Amino acid sequence: MVVLSKIYTKTGDKGETALGNGSRVAKHSQRVAAYGTSDELNAHIGVARLSATGDIDAALNRIQNDMFDLGADMCMPDMDKDAEAEYPPLRMTPEQVARLEAEIDEMNERLEPLRSFILPGGSALAAHLHVCRTVCRRAERLAVELAGIETVNPDAVKYLNRLSDWFFVAARIANNDGADDVLWIPGANR
Repeated sequence: MVVLSKIYTKTGDKGETALGNGSRVAKHSQRVAAYGTSDELNAHIGVARLSATGDIDAALNRIQNDMFDLGADMCMPDMDKDAEAEYPPLRMTPEQVARLEAEIDEMNERLEPLRSFILPGGSALAAHLHVCRTVCRRAERLAVELAGIETVNPDAVKYLNRLSDWFFVAARIANNDGADDVLWIPGANR
């Protein structure tokens, strides 16, 4: 259980922060940028939930919890030491990725195939989900960049990749099952 009785610690006043293993790194490190962006995404999901109801809201609730799992995973370097740890760190799993895939497939069955790219917008919920999609893509890019220099759980990267697709399909569902999608008209304003 987490107990936070004091919010400020002053330990970051010189531009460093602690990772989950206790090591200290610069707040602008690639690892902190990667999991910090997943935290930013989680906040955007919270805003999207203000417009969500029913199944989408329940799914967003699950995803918000997964985002905390992802942050816990990303803040713990040294995956090669997981097996010897007294308390193994929380890691993203293939099952979490598979759940997103199943939800995408289920939502996509309700939609007509796209014949054009769509513009981010339509309903308020769809617009918020498109913001989530783009922030998720940034989080994924940062995680992939980190994976080029440090060990990163591949399931964390896969989760972010599927999640951005999930947001895209969910935005179409939020647009009256795609009927209210705003289609791109190439060269419309020439």
